[in-house]
Amino acid sequence: MKKSQILGIAVGATLAVGLSVSAFATDGYQLIGIGQYAMGMAGAVVAAPDDPLSAAMSNPAGLALMTPQAAFSAEIFNPTRKTNFGFGETGSHSNVYGVPAIGWVAPAFGDGIVFGGGVYGTSGLGVNYLQQNTPLGTMQGYSSITFMQMSPSLAMKVNSHLAVGASLNIAAEQGSFQQTIGQTVPGGVNPVTHFPYPPSTSLTGLNLASPSWAYGVGATLGLLYKVNDMVTLGATYKTPIIFTPMTWQETGEVAGSLTNPVQGGSGQYSGHLNYPQQVALGLAIRPIPQWLISVEGQWINWAATMNTFNIYGPWTGQSHVGLPMHWSNQWVANIGTQYDVNNWLQVRAGYTWGSNPISNANTANNLLFPAVVQNAITFGATQKLGMGWKLTEAYMHAFANTISGPSSYAPFGAPDPASATLAENSYGLQVGYDF
Repeated sequence: MKKSQILGIAVGATLAVGLSVSAFATDGYQLIGIGQYAMGMAGAVVAAPDDPLSAAMSNPAGLALMTPQAAFSAEIFNPTRKTNFGFGETGSHSNVYGVPAIGWVAPAFGDGIVFGGGVYGTSGLGVNYLQQNTPLGTMQGYSSITFMQMSPSLAMKVNSHLAVGASLNIAAEQGSFQQTIGQTVPGGVNPVTHFPYPPSTSLTGLNLASPSWAYGVGATLGLLYKVNDMVTLGATYKTPIIFTPMTWQETGEVAGSLTNPVQGGSGQYSGHLNYPQQVALGLAIRPIPQWLISVEGQWINWAATMNTFNIYGPWTGQSHVGLPMHWSNQWVANIGTQYDVNNWLQVRAGYTWGSNPISNANTANNLLFPAVVQNAITFGATQKLGMGWKLTEAYMHAFANTISGPSSYAPFGAPDPASATLAENSYGLQVGYDF
């Protein structure tokens, strides 16, 4: 077998690891909540939005019930990831990211109508795996996504029971990805496969490491219905956010399946990473005026956006190569509670569970973006400081979860199955001001 054929098959195995988008936070690659009130409530705010961020990003109808105010949130997101390509476990070399957010609401266009919105961003989400001295040489897996969303919103209080709202979701994302094999020995024979090593200078695979921007638009529709002083119902529908393609100018690529690697020439490569549609229903109950219990159910249509990532470009004999991810749709259940201790202190806690969108059978297709956590707990508090100022803090811990399945490198003597492990922590602080 020729060296180029051997390397092509190895690269095909590497590309079977797959690509997706940023896969941190409990709900696939979607944050549990935007802002520290929503985080402290474990995202259960569709029926109980309480600040501009939780309303604009989760249920814009809630803006109609708020006094003029603004909020600024800063969050440190700390995921811990480990993977096994089949040659032993390795950890990611990046684990701290920032999540800033700003929200506002003010009267507009007449009685009962308000204008508000929110802006948030996540930076650098992804992994950075480097594993040396495998039978195939040095394996490098790298992914990075920057995501920003602005949601200008209008809301109206229809009557004493009903409020409705809508947000225009304007988003930008920047992505870069790399899955390559580079040899660490100067030729010789692989003792496991008995195949000759390519030269030590070889580096091949999918290398889209130059960041590329894409821009998208979608919408959120929401309503709140106050049944009585104890019970409020909430519902939202978020359309997909449809993005322009990300593009990369490259001198050559290798992709495809394990048994059929595809060579790509010099030119432009591109791919779409759209954001899925979703539906959420919520119920908020106040057994007594100072105690709030909020529950929520959510459906996220990952199967429509995360089934296959198609990379278009100057491939030999075809227009695009599809990288399989095969995410399933996700069901999420959240519960949060808040208690007013006194006139200046509120405390809250929550729990969220999400079904895993990645099956064990598809572990090897998603090692670069392990969206596998399922259970998380949150805690938070708000202090009303006087003169309109308030301070809100939150902490989230997502418990470690591991999936495992067949390794793409089994034909090359990989002794272990493929696996992905993810755990998360986040720490946030938010400053609010009521005008």
